[in-house]
Amino acid sequence: MSSTRATEITGLLQAWSGGDGGALERILALVYPELRRIAQRCLSHERSGHTLQATALVNEAYLRLVDVQNIQWHDRAHFFAVGARVMRRILVDYARSKGYAKRGGDALRVDFNEALVVSAEMDPALVRMDDALTQLAAFDARKAQIVEMRYFGGLTADDIAAVLGVSVQTVHRDWGLAKSWLAREMSRDPS
Repeated sequence: MSSTRATEITGLLQAWSGGDGGALERILALVYPELRRIAQRCLSHERSGHTLQATALVNEAYLRLVDVQNIQWHDRAHFFAVGARVMRRILVDYARSKGYAKRGGDALRVDFNEALVVSAEMDPALVRMDDALTQLAAFDARKAQIVEMRYFGGLTADDIAAVLGVSVQTVHRDWGLAKSWLAREMSRDPS
């Protein structure tokens, strides 16, 4: 993204935070392609055959982002970091609801042949990743934020450093440590 476009988005976000409702429409036109890229990145980590599409994920994230009250947007990187977090929450909620449905909470009776065609399996890896990220956030919130922005949002180390107000080297160091910690946690027996 060009620096002119990034500056324009930052200005519009600040205008929107200041109460300019018209800025929101202009923001959407500029950020939609990037939000869609983030959604596709999030879904690329999902199991094959996932029933949630990138467009639906972007639309749901957009609705939640527009509904956010009393947030002071710092810049475009901050907006996309929050967008990545919102998409992660949507995917985790979706996976957990599929687990709920799988256990009969949303039961619809179907015959055996129909049950073979339609599967409502949750993605256990995503739920385990979310649980591990929650544990990481409990003792090191910054590392969890970095994972969220990098893994789910695809933000660069420079963008993450700007959002968090730390150096790029700190982002790289925390990213490496967080990846190692998460790999260890994810490899543990879930029982």
